[in-house]
Amino acid sequence: MRAQLDHLVIAAASLAEGVAWCEATLGVTPGPGGSHPLMGTHNRLLNIASAAFPQAYLEIIAIEPGKQPSRPGTRRWFDLDDAVLRAGLAQRGPRLVHFVARVPDAHAALQALAHDEHAHIDRGHLLEASRDTPAGRLEWQITVRDDGQRLFYGALPTLIQWGPVHPTDAMPPSGLAMQSLRATHPRAAALDAALSAIGMSDMPVQPGAPNLVAVLDTPRGPVTLQSEGL
Repeated sequence: MRAQLDHLVIAAASLAEGVAWCEATLGVTPGPGGSHPLMGTHNRLLNIASAAFPQAYLEIIAIEPGKQPSRPGTRRWFDLDDAVLRAGLAQRGPRLVHFVARVPDAHAALQALAHDEHAHIDRGHLLEASRDTPAGRLEWQITVRDDGQRLFYGALPTLIQWGPVHPTDAMPPSGLAMQSLRATHPRAAALDAALSAIGMSDMPVQPGAPNLVAVLDTPRGPVTLQSEGL
């Protein structure tokens, strides 16, 4: 099993706020994204690939006004229906809240998390999703819990397995490059065991208050993004 960073998740109270945050914080305007009828969300995307993190991108995501998840009883992914997270976004603005890891076999990765002697984690159901883009149809399988929880304050990734087309195939360079990703958590040993179970043991994890930290090279120099417990 080998998991790699696929994309960072920046949550925003609205997509317009997310775009303004991106321009003010990273110095670039995000590219187009799309809607997710499965979850009632929409996004904008930005290429952040680097030698250390190939095919990586940044997703700015928000609840799409007037839309609900298509599956009854399902809460939106990435804790976007969580009252605490939504209040934090309203008060503090868009923020890094999570990341998604790309795996070659999502079913096997789910089983690895569930049955590892040190992990025993229910990462949720494996859902199939798709959307059409000018470059072709994107198809993917992604893990989503019915309660929408990210787990470990967002430091344990959602898992994704892409079809033949990856979003970065059609993304132009943005001037941004992913440099590092690390986490702190009060249950650092448990988080480290879960990451190891999916083959992501190279991600640094230290004991401490919940925090996911990503460093990007930008036109304005290095920029550090932090979840800070949100």
